[in-house]
Amino acid sequence: MRAMILAAGRGERMRPLSESCPKAALLVHGIPLIAYNLALLAAHGVREVIVNLHHLAEKVREAAEQFCPIDLKLHFSLEHELLNTGGGIRRATPFLSQSDPCLVLASDMLLDYDLGSLVERHRSQGDAVTLLLRENTRAAAFSTIGIDAAGKVRRIARRFDLAGEVQQGVYVSVTVIAARALKTFPQRERFNHLDDWLAPLLRAGADDIRGEIAAPGDCFWQPVGTPEEYWEANSTAHVFQHFDVTAIAARGSSNAQRRKQNS
Repeated sequence: MRAMILAAGRGERMRPLSESCPKAALLVHGIPLIAYNLALLAAHGVREVIVNLHHLAEKVREAAEQFCPIDLKLHFSLEHELLNTGGGIRRATPFLSQSDPCLVLASDMLLDYDLGSLVERHRSQGDAVTLLLRENTRAAAFSTIGIDAAGKVRRIARRFDLAGEVQQGVYVSVTVIAARALKTFPQRERFNHLDDWLAPLLRAGADDIRGEIAAPGDCFWQPVGTPEEYWEANSTAHVFQHFDVTAIAARGSSNAQRRKQNS
């Protein structure tokens, strides 16, 4: 299976920290954010990952290469101009389309969830797109996505509403995408994947775009997009269930030592 980590953003909400270090390379308990997500993907059967780059691109690349699991192959997509979330995914379509489905997730978060089961449910339901949602304990700070009784997406924040919503959850920036859905992107370079891709498809009658709501006890999610969230992430500890943090740290230390010896 293939996946994409979105790491090209400028990190404007993270300023001033992001002026010298991109969000994906910020250290949480001594480990770059992107390392946690690489380990999570590898633990759930992903064997190749593409990371889009823009702001302080070399620092993201270096962090990813230093902490990449040994059985995970890295690729990079350098954006000379930011393409937004949808444009970044569209640009990576030749890579992602070789996997059915593929996974796309943000880099500015800590996540502990059974992605393998999410992918299997996506396959069994024959969906084009599955959005991972979380019970809205953070609804006051984050916009929510509404779904109907069958899980079909009916509302996106306050920007799009088809009515018929019975549940809502916070989107944790994890998306499962079937290969066929990669052919439905708008024909332009820069766009948002929710508002400019999924919303028009839903408006046109698509019924295979679903949201799956995870309970907080099943899905640990810590966004790291602001200095306050960064402080919170470093001030609290979480015992990850789906990957080994100790192994991540050891791998990074070993690779750093090897580079030092070869320099």
